[in-house]
Order: sequence, then C-alpha cells, then structure tokens
Amino acid sequence: MSAHTPADASPEDERWRPEQVTANLVRVPLALPIELESVNCYLVLGDDGITVVDPGWAWTDGEQPLVRALASFGAGPPDVRRILATHQHWDHYSLACRWRREHGTHLALGREERHSIEDYTVDAPPFLHQAELLRACGAPDLAREMDARIRPPHERGVDFGSPDHWIRDGERFDLGGVDLTAVHTPGHTRGHVTFVDEVAGVALTGDHILPRITPSIAFENVADPLALVRYLESLRLFVERPDLGMLPAHGLPQPSTAARAAELIAHHDERLAVIESHVAGGLTTAHQVAAAMPWTRHARQLDQLGALHAMTAILEVASHLQYLDHVGRTTSTTRAGVAHHETK
Repeated sequence: MSAHTPADASPEDERWRPEQVTANLVRVPLALPIELESVNCYLVLGDDGITVVDPGWAWTDGEQPLVRALASFGAGPPDVRRILATHQHWDHYSLACRWRREHGTHLALGREERHSIEDYTVDAPPFLHQAELLRACGAPDLAREMDARIRPPHERGVDFGSPDHWIRDGERFDLGGVDLTAVHTPGHTRGHVTFVDEVAGVALTGDHILPRITPSIAFENVADPLALVRYLESLRLFVERPDLGMLPAHGLPQPSTAARAAELIAHHDERLAVIESHVAGGLTTAHQVAAAMPWTRHARQLDQLGALHAMTAILEVASHLQYLDHVGRTTSTTRAGVAHHETK
C-alpha cells in the first residue's frame, strides 16, 4: 500500500493528515470525544463521486477534519454520494445519521444492526442494557453506578435512525469504478460488516480486526448471547481466505489481515483457558473471574480500572463464559438472577 497525502492537507499535526492508501482510497483520521483518541474514516474516490466509510462522531472537532479532507478533493458534505457504515457505534455512525438528515446522504448499514437500532431511544440511560447484564454477572454495585450515569453532552441530540439500505452479506457495491464487497463479520456487534476491495487487495476492517487492541464483544443494545462464537467464526474467514492489507478503523494500516486475525484468535484461546481455570478453581460468576484477572498491558486489577472499563472487562469475561458453556467445557445455572458457572 502506498502512502501520500493530498497537496493541500493541513501540516499542523502528522496524526491528522489524510493518507492516500490506494489509488482510490484515502484514510482520514478523525478526533473522538472519548478516551480512544481517533477513528479512521475512509474516502472512496469513485468516477461518480465520493463514498464515505465510517464518517465518525457527530461533533465539530471530528467533523471539521473530514470536511477539510473532502475540500482537498473539491467536494463538501452535500457532494458525498453515499455513506457505508461498518457498524452502529457512536464513533462510526452518529455523524452518518446527521449528514443523512442534513444533506440527504444515502446511508447503508449491516442488516443485523437493526436489533440495536430499533431498540435505541435518544433519552434512555446510556448503559441500560449493560447494567442488566452486570447484575446477571454478579456485579450489582457496578450496575447501580452505571444506571445512575447520564449521557454526556457529546452524546445528546443524535437520533440513531434506520439507514436507507440494510447491507447483506456478500453484497457488492459499485462505487464508480471501485468495487467493495460486504462481508458480515459479527462479534463486536451483531451486524458488523467489513468491506473488501479485491482489486486493490485490501479490507476496510472496521472494528472487527484492529492492529493493537482487541475489540469489545457484543457492546450494543441488543447483543447476541453467543457473540464470541460468532466473532471467532468471523475471524477465521480472514485466516482462511487469501490475505489482504488491513485498513482498520483505529490505528495505522497493516500488511496482513490473516496474521492479525490469527493473533486475535490465539488471544481469545488463551483467555478462554485462563477463565476456565478460574472456574475450575471455584470462581462461579463473571464478576468473580474478572476480579481475579489482570487487565490492560499494565496488569491492573479490576478495581483499578474505573467504572466504564471495569464494566467492559466483566462483560468480556461473560462472553467467554457463554462460549465455554456453548462448547460444553462449562455449565451454568441461574440463581437469584445471577449466572453461576462450573466446569463439567
């Protein structure tokens, strides 16, 4: 993959400079109002206009770099022909919804995202479903803390409506001389899709395959209880198919989807073994297991993570326990609303 930037891109900070990664694909890093610093938006430069993949968060500091990048190609938001979104999380879908409303931009999203989209209510507590899951994981105190949270200013006023088009697995998009094929890759969310450019030999992997971090599993309103099963199956698609260059939603482009997919599978295999050993040692709930494990590369304990990251850690363990139940390595019973697991 080659790398050069449009001639009039702002030189203020190399991190935010658009990068032309193929003859027809431009990576545009966009700032985020959350701990995760940035998201990669991709411009597809077709003969019939520009398609935007994952336009980022609906807030000014993220939108303006995208507007500037479009301007460097002689276009503006009203000129965007269509938006393709890999999934319905805020950092990928919220500006897409706003541009659809303000400019009439055609918007497409994976069809299995309809479960969470239909459930979304603009005024609902932000972690309503996650709090319910935390109670089932044996973490009622953290559930109460998440229940009490309100939406921060950067999450208000955005209505996550349905797209103009629900994307099907295997669907091909002719974007004016550039063909992208949608591959359904559930796990991070139910309807997550990646987009493959076979001619250029690259995949826009969204949050499915990331170069430095492991994506959260089933962090959405209406999650698949077997999300980790689906995720590992989706990763194997990229191990088994001809290798592609990786254009991720977070981090820099990488040379191999297959190599990183294999690393992520190995990571989850290791996690499954560790979690199973804790259950064999007598820990029965996702909360108990998460509290016994180190987190992040700094090996922090669960109570050192802060509420939001503690929540995602516990829910990650829960997804692994559901996988172990599914494959018959553990079994579970529910008592007083809490799932308890034991080895067979």
